[in-house]
Amino acid sequence: MRLSVRGRLTAVYGGLFVLAGLVLLGVIYVLVERDAPGKGAMMLRSAGSVPPPGEEIYLQDVVEGTRAGALHTLLTQGAIALVVVSAATIALGWLIAGRILQPLHQITATARRIAESPAADRGLHERIALDGPDDELKRLADTFDLMLSQLDRSLDGQRRFIANASHELRTPLTLNRTLLEVALEPETTSPEVRQLGTTLLAINERHGRLIDGLLLLARSDREVAEGSYVDLADIVDHVAVSDTVKVVTEPEEAAVLGDPVLLERLVQNLIENGVRHNVPAGGWVRVTTRTRADGWVELRVSNSGPVVPRYEVPGLFEPFRRYGRERLTSPGAGLGLSIVRAVVGAHRGTLHADARDDGGLTVTVLLPRAP
Repeated sequence: MRLSVRGRLTAVYGGLFVLAGLVLLGVIYVLVERDAPGKGAMMLRSAGSVPPPGEEIYLQDVVEGTRAGALHTLLTQGAIALVVVSAATIALGWLIAGRILQPLHQITATARRIAESPAADRGLHERIALDGPDDELKRLADTFDLMLSQLDRSLDGQRRFIANASHELRTPLTLNRTLLEVALEPETTSPEVRQLGTTLLAINERHGRLIDGLLLLARSDREVAEGSYVDLADIVDHVAVSDTVKVVTEPEEAAVLGDPVLLERLVQNLIENGVRHNVPAGGWVRVTTRTRADGWVELRVSNSGPVVPRYEVPGLFEPFRRYGRERLTSPGAGLGLSIVRAVVGAHRGTLHADARDDGGLTVTVLLPRAP
C-alpha cells in the first residue's frame, strides 16, 4: 500500500529529524568518551601528591565507574528524549504537510466536481479562485482556471454556432418546401415532375428533421435550472403509440422536476427508436415507469429487434451514429439517442443501455424524484 503525498512528506520530515538526532547523539557520545580519561587523570593529580598504588587503583575504578554511568545515562536519557521529540516532530510534520497540501485538495475537489457534473456547461463555469501568495500552487490553480475558461468559451461558441446555423438553414428549407408544394398543386403537372417533386419534398422533410434535432440537441445540452412538475407516466400514456409494432406500457407514478418539452422528447425518442429499429413482423416495445425506493424515478424502454453487439451500444448514443446497414436505410437523422443522452444529463440523471440476447435494446433512464 503506497503512502499518500502527505504521508510521504511526513515520513521524509520525521526520517530526516530522527537521522539528525541519532548523528548528534553519536557525536556527543564520542566526545564525552574521548574526554573522560583525561579528566580522570587531572583529578588524580589535583590531590598534590601521588597516592599509594592501592588507593590509585581505587580512584581509577571510581573514575571509570562514574564515566561509564555518565555515558549510560547520556545514551538512555538522550534516546528517550530523541523518541519523544521525534514523535512530536512527526505529528507537527503531519500537520504542516496537510497545511501545505490544502490548496491541492481544493484543486482536486474542484476538478472532481467538474468531472462528475452531469451537465458539462454547469461544471465549466466553476473556478478554483485560489487565494494566497504567488507561488507554484497559486500558478497551478490559475492555469487550471484559464483552461476552464477557454473550454467554457469553446463549448458556448459551438452551441451558438449550431443554434444559429440551424436557424439560418430553416429559411431556405421552408422556401423550398413552399415552392415544391406550389409546383405540384396544378392538375396539369406531369407524373414525372410530380414524382420528382414528391422525392424532393421527402428529402426536404428529412433535412428539416435534422435541423430540428440539432436545435433540440443544442438546447438540451444545458442543465435545466428551473423545472416544472412532470409525471413520466402521463407522457408515456400520451406518446406510446405505434401502427407497426405492439407497444406495451406499464406506467406507474414517476414524478420529476424538469422541462416538459424535453422530457416528452426523451420518452418519444426512446419509443420511436424502439419502433424504428425492430423486426419486420411480430415486433414489440415495452415501456415502464416507476418510483424507486432510493429516491430515483426509473423509465425503462425495451424492444425486440436485430441483435446488436454489446461493444456497439455506447456508439449508438453519439450524434449521427447508426448501427450497421441502418446508416444508409434509416429514415432518421441519427440524433434521437444523442438527444436522449443530452436531456438526461440536463436533468442530472443517468442513462444505461444494454443489448438483449434475443435482439434489441433495453434502455434505462434514472432521474431525480420530485420532492
